[in-house]
Amino acid sequence: MQKIDNNSVEAPVNYKIGNERLIRVTENAAHKLESLLEQKGTPNGALRLAVVGGGCSGLQYVMDLVDGPKERDILVPASNVRLVVDPKSALFVSGSVLDYSEDLQKGGFKVTNPNAVAHCSCGESFAV
Repeated sequence: MQKIDNNSVEAPVNYKIGNERLIRVTENAAHKLESLLEQKGTPNGALRLAVVGGGCSGLQYVMDLVDGPKERDILVPASNVRLVVDPKSALFVSGSVLDYSEDLQKGGFKVTNPNAVAHCSCGESFAV
């Protein structure tokens, strides 16, 4: 247990460790994520990848920089960076690849998901 202050104690977070079978992080994505975390001042932080309802095709990805995993998350260590996925999102992204591109039009982090059966024309949402 970690001591927070003189009066309270924080319980350790209960999470699982995943691997590249859940999601593989390319070298480009790892370098960019490492750079973003250093800029934010949290080099030991992580990228949270979640799947939520929305978009033209019904599901979309949401990404955010976080300090680390939350309760029941799956932590995927890859190329000196960490990715966290909640258990529900893990069902949708299993076998995916996270890449990063600096293209002017469609640059940024991109998930290539073998489970997606349909994509919208804007490339921002998918269906399984």
